[in-house]
Amino acid sequence: MLLRHLALVSRAVADEPGRRAKTALLADLLRELGPAEAPAAVSLLSGESHRLRTGIGPASLRDLPPAAAGPSLGVRETERALERIAEVHGAGAQAERRRLLTGLFERATEAEQGFLRAVLIGELRQGALDAVVADAVAQATGVPAAAVRRALMFRGSARAVAEAALTGGVPALDAFRLEVGRPVRPMLAASAPDVASALDRTGPAALEWKLDGIRVQVHRDGQDVAVFTRGLEDITARVPEVAEAALSLPVRSAVLDGEAIALAPDGRPRPFQETAARTSSRRDPGRLRTEVPLSAYFFDLLHRDGDDLVNRPGRERWSALAESAPAGLRVARVETGDRARALAFFRETLALGHEGVLVKDPAAGYAAGRRGAGWIKVKPRHTLDLVVLAAEWGSGRRRGFLSNLHLGARAAGEPGLGPWVMLGKTFKGLTDEILAWQTGELLAREVERDAYIVRVRPELVVEIAFDGVQRSPRYPAGLALRFARVLRYRTDKSADEADTVATVRRIAAAEGL
Repeated sequence: MLLRHLALVSRAVADEPGRRAKTALLADLLRELGPAEAPAAVSLLSGESHRLRTGIGPASLRDLPPAAAGPSLGVRETERALERIAEVHGAGAQAERRRLLTGLFERATEAEQGFLRAVLIGELRQGALDAVVADAVAQATGVPAAAVRRALMFRGSARAVAEAALTGGVPALDAFRLEVGRPVRPMLAASAPDVASALDRTGPAALEWKLDGIRVQVHRDGQDVAVFTRGLEDITARVPEVAEAALSLPVRSAVLDGEAIALAPDGRPRPFQETAARTSSRRDPGRLRTEVPLSAYFFDLLHRDGDDLVNRPGRERWSALAESAPAGLRVARVETGDRARALAFFRETLALGHEGVLVKDPAAGYAAGRRGAGWIKVKPRHTLDLVVLAAEWGSGRRRGFLSNLHLGARAAGEPGLGPWVMLGKTFKGLTDEILAWQTGELLAREVERDAYIVRVRPELVVEIAFDGVQRSPRYPAGLALRFARVLRYRTDKSADEADTVATVRRIAAAEGL
């Protein structure tokens, strides 16, 4: 099948608002492709090909050749081309990647070039990531969706799971098991506004520190250790402290879930950017561990000495972890059904500088790769009244609406920044009613636009909740909001009443930035 057809289906999936309709479109495509080409299509559509580490970023996609007049690229051929780019290393790698990329884009039509750009930089905004693709594989092959999801949990590769389902059905999917050395998708947490709300959902629960570090999954087999990120990237060579922590445990084999975090000499967490920069750097790890040492904290144990614990209750997994790891390598934890004690633990955690708490149902299994109801995160919430400076046109079910908001604070006299200072963007928290309302209001205030962005008069005030502040060279004040989301529009406030950059700086200072 030509890549052009895949690109057109991807666009159709993006335009469909409903998950069932998206799944049906993809299932029809996979049936049409068949076992020979469907796995390659799954790799491209699920975002898995973006994780190939091709070394291609937005800057590499500038000044590429014009689009081909007609389609000639095949789906499997395209996947092989991306694999070849990812295999390029060593001296002259940049030039060779450029040559291969140019050759690929020379053969791509305009629609195909747009699709490839989105695939390469991880911005395929079609809502067809792993979960929807997994359901489509089940529908196309007639196997139970639960079997596909379970296999995806253990194998981590939508492509490999699709190939197994297409060629071997349920028996092939059932062959996937937890393997020491092969990462599984991490369990994710739902959210609650406060500890009391979380306990309403779980009943008596375990509360643990929620660290503002890098999620790590550590696999040990004898003296061999591999450390993987939340995105399943192998970073073992960059985090020797984490590997040493695993090797210090009195076990032969283990799969541990936890966090790597940079701490200050007083034990308080350093800014998140320092942990992120340390774990992403490929410089000399010996020198880096002196400059920004990492600490490992584990909160779950999925395997120990040949015994898989994934489906065991959380309390049993924690007990096995407590037997295997000293207190200094475990997150602090308390089990309680008493709201006053839970709230006190939450406040104690915040006082230590940590991000919040995780409230965990002690009876819950490990729902790998899913936002399981058994884990609920609770973090303090900051709010600011900010002004909308611009908005970007939405895609998929938000197509035709202005969605992604550019948020600004008043400069309030800070030299060289005024009158408005952008602090970030958000499209989160927008209901269908807000989307429709804000699109009309923003278009009424339009001052200029391009193909993607409408810039507006800074008049609409919106109340924004966010989890914290981070350093950012992208924005004029050097600061950006973390996990910003819309609470409501403040039509009762004028732009002159919006919050100032000085307020944001005070929040940043309180967080140690």
